[in-house]
Amino acid sequence: MHVFETNHKVAHSADDMFRLVADVESYPKFLPLCEELTLRRRERRDGKGVLIATMTIGYKLIRESFTTEVILDAGARAIVVHYLDGPFSFLENRWIFRPLTPQACEVDFYIAYSFRSRLLERLMGGLFDKAVRKYTDAFEARAVVVYGTGTASLASQQ
Repeated sequence: MHVFETNHKVAHSADDMFRLVADVESYPKFLPLCEELTLRRRERRDGKGVLIATMTIGYKLIRESFTTEVILDAGARAIVVHYLDGPFSFLENRWIFRPLTPQACEVDFYIAYSFRSRLLERLMGGLFDKAVRKYTDAFEARAVVVYGTGTASLASQQ
C-alpha cells in the first residue's frame, strides 16, 4: 500500500482552500494526471455536501477511471474521499484546513491507496505516487491563480 501525508502552511484562508479543493470539476485544469472529472451526483446528507465523482487519470496510452464519494464538511473545513469503484483495491483521501490567521492556514493532506492489479501497479504505481506527492503544490499554485498571491506572512507561524 502507498501512503503519503503532508502538512504545511499556505498564505490563503482555510475557507478559500476548502472551496478550492471542493471544486472537483476544475481538477482537469491543473491536477497532475487528471484528464477528466465527471460529477455524477451532488446532494446534502447530515448537513454536509456529498459528491459522487468519476475521475479519469492517464499517462501516455494508459487510462483508468475511478469513482469516489466526496464528503464536504464546510463546518469542520474537512474533505474526506471514499473509494467506490475502479482500478484500486483501496483508496482513502483526506484534506483538513486549519486556520492560522484570517489569511493563512495549515493544510493537512493524506492519501493511502493500492492498485487491484499487479500489472497496473507496475505500469502506473510509481507515476501515480509522484503525482499525489505534487497534489498539495498543484492546489497551492491553483490558489494563486484563483485568489491571487497570498499576502499573509507565514514566518510568524513557523
